[in-house]
Amino acid sequence: MNLHEYQAKQVLREYGVATPRGVAIESASQAEGAIAELGGDAWVVKAQIHAGGRGKAGGVKLVKSRGALLEAVNALLGKQLVTYQNAPEGQMVSRLLIEETLPIARELYLSLTVDRESERIVLVASGSGGMEIEEIAQTSPEKILRETCDTLWGLQDFQCRALAFGLGLEGSQIGEFGKLTKGLYKLFKDNDLAMVEINPLIVTATGSLVALDCKIGVDDNALYRRKKLAEMSDSTQIDSKEVAAKEFDLNYIALAGNIGCMVNGAGLAMATMDLIKLHGGQPANFLDVGGGATADTVAKAFKIILSDANVKAILVNIFGGIMRCDIIAEGIITAVKEVGVKVPVIVRLEGTNVELGQKMLAESGVGVISASDLTDAAKRAVAAVK
Repeated sequence: MNLHEYQAKQVLREYGVATPRGVAIESASQAEGAIAELGGDAWVVKAQIHAGGRGKAGGVKLVKSRGALLEAVNALLGKQLVTYQNAPEGQMVSRLLIEETLPIARELYLSLTVDRESERIVLVASGSGGMEIEEIAQTSPEKILRETCDTLWGLQDFQCRALAFGLGLEGSQIGEFGKLTKGLYKLFKDNDLAMVEINPLIVTATGSLVALDCKIGVDDNALYRRKKLAEMSDSTQIDSKEVAAKEFDLNYIALAGNIGCMVNGAGLAMATMDLIKLHGGQPANFLDVGGGATADTVAKAFKIILSDANVKAILVNIFGGIMRCDIIAEGIITAVKEVGVKVPVIVRLEGTNVELGQKMLAESGVGVISASDLTDAAKRAVAAVK
């Protein structure tokens, strides 16, 4: 689960991390109150959506007058903002964060995440703040600094100092950086976070460290014990199909293609999407129905896939182990009849009771296209949409 920037900064402040003063608004009528509260004669207006690349997409505006601020607010609120990280139709801007401006001397990058290879929390820093970390990793990997935190002892003072020196911080900034990183580590552990990223972490003209922008991602598996954070969830920023899938315990991620995929097992789902791409198609989604799905679950999965108007064909790829092929066949038949599927459905079954499942599909009269293997299924699906 992701937090909005204004929410993330609220959490940062609770752990002693300095942020610019700001006011979150949900309507243009609240802009005047924000101006009065912040004062000054220049502000930054930031669209609050769960996607990066807002600045390049026009979602972050520096304004230097009251009129310009009101114009920016009206231009962003209630509009779809399209960035390189979100869906083609973008995401609705329902909130804005209006912040004071600060004099910037330097921009740094700082983040905490889980390194799955070492099974440790890792602190990542760079002197190239304000840029995408992926771009830095590709063009200048030597600029990325890392400190891996010990599971038992956590983040140590010498690691904070090593990063501070590596970033070229001096004097009191070294101690301030150590306090900041220790606070971030505690925040990360206390709240079961998956990621916290400050980009940029600025050094102001007076030498202070301030988190100018922040992203926080919470581990969904821990939300049951992080009630306060769970209440910050904004379902309007999540694809409606993903919200519906979560209600049925289905693992669904919307993509931009036109071939709907229903698979059991994450690895098999990835392989299915790879083969679709290999043969010239575009998957419309990732959907793992899991190993214990029932006929009812399969029917619900079909409805979610078909709620995407871009879907022109559906590829069902099931390996029957825990979930028997006849159960899957029953679910497919039920779904096709209930929903009234108007697009080609290509089915590849393998495993337990595969012959029975194939027989049920063949005798159902619902017009399902049976594939002999996964490659055949991918080719048939691509051909169906072309």
